[in-house]
Amino acid sequence: MGVALGSGMFLFAPALPAVEIAPFYTQNQSPLVQIYGLPYMGEASLLPARKADVRLMVDLANNYVSDSNLRESILLDGESTRIALNIRYGIARSFEFGLTIPYIILGGGFLDSFIEGYHNTFGFPQGGRDQAPRNRLLYLYQRDGQQRLKIDSSSTGLGDISLMGGWQLYRAENKPERAVALRASLKLPTGDSDQLHGSGSTDFSLWVTAGDDWRLGVGHFTLFGGAGVMGMTDGKVLQDQQRRLVWFGGLGAGWSPLRWVAFKIQTNAHTSFYQDSELREVNAASAQLVIGGTLSLSDRTTLDIGVVEDIIVKTAPDVVFHFALRRQF
Repeated sequence: MGVALGSGMFLFAPALPAVEIAPFYTQNQSPLVQIYGLPYMGEASLLPARKADVRLMVDLANNYVSDSNLRESILLDGESTRIALNIRYGIARSFEFGLTIPYIILGGGFLDSFIEGYHNTFGFPQGGRDQAPRNRLLYLYQRDGQQRLKIDSSSTGLGDISLMGGWQLYRAENKPERAVALRASLKLPTGDSDQLHGSGSTDFSLWVTAGDDWRLGVGHFTLFGGAGVMGMTDGKVLQDQQRRLVWFGGLGAGWSPLRWVAFKIQTNAHTSFYQDSELREVNAASAQLVIGGTLSLSDRTTLDIGVVEDIIVKTAPDVVFHFALRRQF
């Protein structure tokens, strides 16, 4: 009887619209990278006029890496939580405006034991993390006998706020999911760079994002991608090693077999933010893989859940847990 009742409730529940397959709104959470204005890929289709989109995003990142050479040494050991409010609004048929307000939490965290156990269970190398103090915060970089960076005290505070805009370059008349958009972002130095809540630089990004969707025998399938460039003024973190230009891009796909769920995979990549270093943690291109999906909670509310791994090791956190609650108005 219970099964029959449950089945009946499912059959007569209000039908949800097909879940939209949108890119994950996350980027590299390395302590040396997340301080800059590296933008989210974003959707290829802009919002209609007078429509709003609000996301509350949480990225919980666990870092542990230790490396050195004859001139340099680096230790990045700690956890960060980035909580960001992203708001977009369609101001005309082909234009939208938005902003992102981040709040940064740095500390020793609580995930070290879990990650060590996970590595042991599946036979992954610990990379020295099992020899380090658990739940410690210590970001330390030394070069040519000088200490260039040291963070060892927990902190919380406002990050660098970003303003965003978008212009619809193309959208198919008979297939609105097939679209191309030009997007721009201006990141302002509102966060405390001494605490790694911001970079101290003003960053401007310009990029193109595109997407398309296909109906299948079961559900629908979406491809999306984007690429662009970001220019930066002088920052206050490793200032004499900071690059002024970074290229970035991403590519992803998703499949929605049912109206209330979609499974997604995405790669994010960028060139190095720093120079004059032989350490991969400082001076190397980075790529991350995001695996997860979207749950439809109502006709206008969805929840993204993703796990981020570093494809190019030592250039991004060991693991990031990403959550994004989205509401459309």
